[in-house]
Amino acid sequence: MLTTLNRVIKSGFMNFWRNGWLSTATVLIMTITLAVWTSIFLTNVVLTSVLNMLAEKVDVSVYFNLDTKESNILSLKSKLEGMKEIASVEYVSAEQALLIFKKSHAGDEVLIKSVQDLPDNPLEASLNILAKDSSNYGVIADFINQSAEKSAISKINYTENKIVIDRLNNIIGVLRQSGAAAGLALAFIAFLVAFNTVRLAIYSSREEITVMKLVGASNWFVRGPFIIEGVLHGVIGSIFSLAIIVAVVAFLGPKLLNFLPEINMINYIGDNFWFLLLFQALGGIILGVFSSWFAVRKYLNV
Repeated sequence: MLTTLNRVIKSGFMNFWRNGWLSTATVLIMTITLAVWTSIFLTNVVLTSVLNMLAEKVDVSVYFNLDTKESNILSLKSKLEGMKEIASVEYVSAEQALLIFKKSHAGDEVLIKSVQDLPDNPLEASLNILAKDSSNYGVIADFINQSAEKSAISKINYTENKIVIDRLNNIIGVLRQSGAAAGLALAFIAFLVAFNTVRLAIYSSREEITVMKLVGASNWFVRGPFIIEGVLHGVIGSIFSLAIIVAVVAFLGPKLLNFLPEINMINYIGDNFWFLLLFQALGGIILGVFSSWFAVRKYLNV
């Protein structure tokens, strides 16, 4: 069995080298496809990080009437903190709101004086709510509107922020759909090229295959080398693809770091190198083997 397997593997390597130009073209297309797949994945990582950073700046603030008791506000805060959709809830008292207002308008003496001249603090206490995901704010707003403390609430700024939240969700959805569509299109092209490479290899080896069958070679022994050839296309393509990705990230990573210090793609590649290598290798092997198997089943009648 091991001797037969060794011969099948050797025949696969011979087919690969014998069809030099076809193998080169297939590996090139496979490399481009895998590089684009990985680029889409890494781009999604970057854009998701950027969108998450933006989403963290978008929150919902609940403002309470001036006569609302602090115990009622803290009661709603406790209920909100029990929701799985919420990441954090910050309570800002009326006194804290006044201090924040004075600090943010420190250069406007007229405005500060006008506030100080008022007999009472005009600013309302509030709860600043940050969701785990921007799509959860609708659920949170509905929960607040149905709570027992609803009568004490003067304003919820969800409506103002809803446009920004919806746009963030739309951007994430469009990017993911576009990336998936591009990846599938390139995978189909790579499949066609690999498929035709194996088909031509079968045609050029038709006399050799006939002889092998006449001397009693099994179907597995005849078909095996073409599957091995598909594996080689995928493995070599994945190696070249990863080399290209590493070179591009090494070049663009420092430039990206200047604009977005929170995103270090060089460190990300280093930390996930083996995962990316496995991702590329498995993708290439599956694509190569599937293309070869399909061509063998269609054109190799043994």
